[in-house]
Amino acid sequence: MTRPPLPPSPVLAPPRVRGPVALIALGALLASGLTLAAAPSADAADTLLSQGKAATASSQEGDGLAASAAVDGNLTGTRWASKWTDAEWIQVDLGATRNLSRVVLSWESAYGKAYTLQASDDGTNWRTLKAVTGGDGGTDDIAVSGTGRYVRMQGNARAGGYGYSLWEFQVFGSTGGTVDPPPGGAVKVAGSQGNWQLTVGGQPYTVKGLTWGPSVADAPKYLPDVKSMGVNTIRTWGTDGSTKPLLDTAAAQGLRVVNGFWLQPGGGPGSGGCVNYVTDATYKTNSLNEFAKWVDAYKSHPATLMWNVGNESVLGLQNCYSGAEMEAQRNAYTSFVNDVAKKIHSIDPDHPVTSTDAWTGAWPYYKRNAPDLDLYSMNSYGDVCGVRQDWIDGGYSKPYIITEGGPAGEWEVPDDANGVPDEPTDVQKADGYAKAWNCITGHQGVALGATLFHYGLEHDFGGVWFNLVPDGLKRLSYYAVKKAYTGSTAGNNTPPVITNMTVTPASAAPAGREFTVRADIRDPDGDPVTPKIFLSGNYASGDKRLVDAQWRATGNNTFAVTAPEKLGVWKVYIQAEDGKGNAGIETKSVKVVAPPVSGTNVALNKPTTASSAQGSYGDCPCTPAMAVDGKQETRWASDWSDPQWIRTDLGAMTPLRTLQLVWDPAFAKAYEVQVSNDGTTWRTVHSTTTGNGDIDTITLNETARHVRLNLTQRGTGWGYSLHEFGIYS
Repeated sequence: MTRPPLPPSPVLAPPRVRGPVALIALGALLASGLTLAAAPSADAADTLLSQGKAATASSQEGDGLAASAAVDGNLTGTRWASKWTDAEWIQVDLGATRNLSRVVLSWESAYGKAYTLQASDDGTNWRTLKAVTGGDGGTDDIAVSGTGRYVRMQGNARAGGYGYSLWEFQVFGSTGGTVDPPPGGAVKVAGSQGNWQLTVGGQPYTVKGLTWGPSVADAPKYLPDVKSMGVNTIRTWGTDGSTKPLLDTAAAQGLRVVNGFWLQPGGGPGSGGCVNYVTDATYKTNSLNEFAKWVDAYKSHPATLMWNVGNESVLGLQNCYSGAEMEAQRNAYTSFVNDVAKKIHSIDPDHPVTSTDAWTGAWPYYKRNAPDLDLYSMNSYGDVCGVRQDWIDGGYSKPYIITEGGPAGEWEVPDDANGVPDEPTDVQKADGYAKAWNCITGHQGVALGATLFHYGLEHDFGGVWFNLVPDGLKRLSYYAVKKAYTGSTAGNNTPPVITNMTVTPASAAPAGREFTVRADIRDPDGDPVTPKIFLSGNYASGDKRLVDAQWRATGNNTFAVTAPEKLGVWKVYIQAEDGKGNAGIETKSVKVVAPPVSGTNVALNKPTTASSAQGSYGDCPCTPAMAVDGKQETRWASDWSDPQWIRTDLGAMTPLRTLQLVWDPAFAKAYEVQVSNDGTTWRTVHSTTTGNGDIDTITLNETARHVRLNLTQRGTGWGYSLHEFGIYS
């Protein structure tokens, strides 16, 4: 089981603001010519200290208006808003005691008429930095002096009937202090057989986590949201010099990190490179030294929770070896994992070491060869509720955490009518997360928590299947995880719900023509919903991107969608957005077929020859006859060279009206259609130099016995390949 590939540039979430008040606020800003706080100067004494740090407040007006929105660096897109009472406050934890120089408050229209700026070393005992009366909104840039780890705006009087609302709460000062670690201490796996507990500083700690997808640079933007879900832990797959900013931001939010180390062939089926763990001493030595370097660098970091060595390599070794050699490699790999665990323990005795693999099939190897692991980890996805029985049946003597889990993956679901995995609905996925967490917490004393999969932003085939926030939009699964970790989502605006999606015709949509998509779409909060339609060619061409479909609404949540030109099974997606940062997404497959051609296919099963044909390889042999057998799943394929030809003898002089060429991905960029009465003298009736590999439908007005394609330039590095060479009369 592999995690979906993650592109390097995530898409940022759109801002979320309330309706009429936000519009008034924006108008007020424009009318007053409000100047927002400038970027901090290079002077070390005037450094922005608050951005991305942990922020809390006495209250928040609603979903998306949390204190974290006032320290995310988004000066006009996100904001904190309090309840509509006077004695409300917002504060930020700078992570250490700092020298303070100024505080900048960028007010929304709901501003403070009177308030006090305060500082504290412990978050309990406060001293006044500045008292403000007669506030008039806009931007307050206030010089202060003194020190403090915590800085608070304590509201005393509002300017209007709303509460207090800040686009940004910025604290500037000196960065000379040392980061104070959050409350904590050594992390241990405490207890005994069947009665274990993860502890931090001696206090019980259940991992309520998510795997982390955004870039390190985006951690200040998204980790506050992760924290708001009740998450206390994130998991990574690699640890190196680029990791520190993520750890720093996590610590500022009070989050901890499962620091991963990657080993080949990581990622399960089809991933990673092959290593010989029996003989490759150099790879093992270099890996051990590299891991040791980063353990030493981050062992004292307050965000470090544990070390995780490898990801699905026991499974992945089946891509490199088989039989007895595979068993030898798996034993050697898990023995090396044990060497890494011992090395980490010698450097850092205060954080546990684990190792992740796919399902529980790796656990017997760890049990036999890796006694120095403190706990096991595994990627379970939809079958998480079977882990408990496997643990019991295996007679294991270590606890575990789930490092990837949630909805069922492609490999766990039945195929649909088009022969591709039937993706669970949004409702089923949300239920899957809830069920997974119940099963994890139900294995008390053994299952120590989970980092569920996946806080990712990718809006592609894998992103829609697994991500909680594709394109930054929150889905039902996001709220299911939030409810699992916090116990409630009361007061949250939730996504539109899509049910009963259908595609007609599902298994015979003509290329380039319209098919029908319909679904029931409702929004639980009564928000107006905007539908969008996307297509993915993952199963047709391997392209995992989601592309905008050409579509039109025909009423009653029904849409006429134009099918792609390329044949094969496509995924079609309905995405319903509520304008509040939420989306419901549903998907079904559609099989795109060659559009019907009027008349009779006079080439069907007629004698056909070619300049060459590919022999036994992959899905071949691919003989010329396979291009005229009427079956789109078979094909003719030539040698990998130019030029090539394929010709059909119709048996008698025949009127020719239409030629339909159904190309395989190995297509012709340039070719000629030629006809002949005697099979010797040929005349060209059509030519092109701009073939694109889609279906070519060519109108003819000829009479001939023989038809030939003279193929002169390939469109790929392969040869030429046709699923169908249809000639219609």
